[in-house]
Amino acid sequence: VQLQASGGGLVQAGGSLRLSCKASGRAFRNYSVGWFRQAPGKEREFVAAISWVATNTYYGDSVKDRFTISRDNAKNTGYLQMNSLKPEDTAVYYCAAQSTGQHTESRNWGYWGQGTQVTVSS
Repeated sequence: VQLQASGGGLVQAGGSLRLSCKASGRAFRNYSVGWFRQAPGKEREFVAAISWVATNTYYGDSVKDRFTISRDNAKNTGYLQMNSLKPEDTAVYYCAAQSTGQHTESRNWGYWGQGTQVTVSS
């Protein structure tokens, strides 16, 4: 599975962005999908995850109630809708697929996209 993240950009605080994670290969629909982010000088942080049938979603505490993860298996694409963005959300956002353990741990994900930059100005 190859993943390509897109949709990042520059937005003012309070604004919204929607990230997309386009996957190649039919196996994508059998995998959980996750989003992580990494700011300069910081460790990679769990943002959100969704199960392969989209019945379960999980969020990091810092984005809960502001971000929404979803997926469209027919399009082989995962999404991260980000609302009420804050300057502290500024980071490179990575999508991942196939969690084999605790989904909040980046080491448990098998496939990664290249990352897309999100910058939130104050």
